Amino acid sequence: MTEGLLRTPLYEEHLALGARMVPFAGFEMPVQYAGIIDEHRAVRTSAGVFDVCHMAEFRVFGFEAFDALQGLVTNDLHKIDEMSKAVYTVMCDEAGGIIDDLIVYHTGDLEYLIIANASNRAVDAEWIAAHLPEGVEFVDESDRTGLIALQGPEAVRIITELAGEEPPARFHIAEARLDESIPVLLARTGYTGEDGVEIVCAATDAAAVWRLLLSFAEVSPCGLGARDTLRLEMGYPLHGTDMDRSIDPISAGLSWVVSMKKADFIGRDVLAAIKEAGPERKLVGLNVSEGVPRHGYPVLHDGVEVGTVASGTFSPNLEHGIATAYVPSALAEPGTCLEITARRKNVSATVVRPPFVTHTSLSA
Repeated sequence: MTEGLLRTPLYEEHLALGARMVPFAGFEMPVQYAGIIDEHRAVRTSAGVFDVCHMAEFRVFGFEAFDALQGLVTNDLHKIDEMSKAVYTVMCDEAGGIIDDLIVYHTGDLEYLIIANASNRAVDAEWIAAHLPEGVEFVDESDRTGLIALQGPEAVRIITELAGEEPPARFHIAEARLDESIPVLLARTGYTGEDGVEIVCAATDAAAVWRLLLSFAEVSPCGLGARDTLRLEMGYPLHGTDMDRSIDPISAGLSWVVSMKKADFIGRDVLAAIKEAGPERKLVGLNVSEGVPRHGYPVLHDGVEVGTVASGTFSPNLEHGIATAYVPSALAEPGTCLEITARRKNVSATVVRPPFVTHTSLSA
């Protein structure tokens, strides 16, 4: 294992379960336990638990916190005026490039919790803090915070049993106690397309929460591999793969999180111009006829390279390859026939509109 990697509070738990550990976002993280396909199917049919303690958690609070954050993110935070609500958004630079995608939770009268990607923690913290006025406090709580995701059709029943009451509605957050003793925040959010919760707790309580969840026979420990196949089946983008600072949210298919109703936010003018003119390239989904597409594989149209695969994997539910790729807007219509070059062989790929999998516990 590479020296200098960080470890989450659940590192020893993963070793005890026989997980295969890999470097990810500066951490030693479990990529799989029983196997990616088995873990994937456990989440789609029952429940799986994920260590996401590597993610970054920031608190922003003060009388001007709302206005400051409203100017930093693309979505309209008036959607979460009511306390306990949450919203998915992106944070852009002046050129409209995506610094990170975030979930912002309204956790107090003048307080917001932000969940950010682990690999962007330092960049996000510096950017946010630099754009806050005096009187608005910023605290990076990542090191003392644990985050565990329980996902799947059985997840809500299990967390209800542990908390003594049902978790909050989708994209809401609420205080709870698990097993009557462990204080947590339950956020009805996730990255799998299944119902479930993300559990925010003290880092010192993370192992106890992990063991409590795994005391249910229906719950399987799941690693990064299953997390990636699950999110890609839903067409959920991954920062650093499907989007980065060279990509704007309109091109990335995230125009729905860009509110032009707001008076101003960083990158607004550039994004307004892209929205009006239409992006030159778009992120599309691809159903692949054979083989497993991987990041960087060439995408062809009439024998000419028109893009490269952003994310690609084998879909356990569909039992064939799926991918995302940026292609010229003229080739972005569903049904368009393209090809992917995989190991010196060209295989057919058809443009589709994600999600690739449409029937989950969230769609039931």
